[in-house]
Amino acid sequence: QVQLVESGGGLVQAGGSLRLPCVASGRTFSSYVMGWFRQAPGKEREFVAAISWSGGSTYYADSVKGRFTISRDNAKNTVYLQMNSLKPEDTAVYYCAADDTEVFPYSGTYLYTKYEYWGQGTQVTVSE
Repeated sequence: QVQLVESGGGLVQAGGSLRLPCVASGRTFSSYVMGWFRQAPGKEREFVAAISWSGGSTYYADSVKGRFTISRDNAKNTVYLQMNSLKPEDTAVYYCAADDTEVFPYSGTYLYTKYEYWGQGTQVTVSE
């Protein structure tokens, strides 16, 4: 099993940047597919980005493509979400998630229901 802790959220103006780290505990972190999801008030949790075990493959939601970058440092048991050119519609609670699937990518990569482990979430607020 793995435990996840996100941080780095806060208040930022539109056009600004934030970097969210997610620190994982667990010896087998490097074997997990890692994802970022977000949930805005009154909305369903939605996929943001995912990264393969090695970090060689990444996938992004269309809404963040070109603005957000997911990366991981397995030596530090950490995955990052770099968010640039932030927009007010990016305001949400951001969650880090882990999936121990041996297949990447697959259709479940984009579905929050397929991830077994979740962090507590960190609030990102983007002002006008």
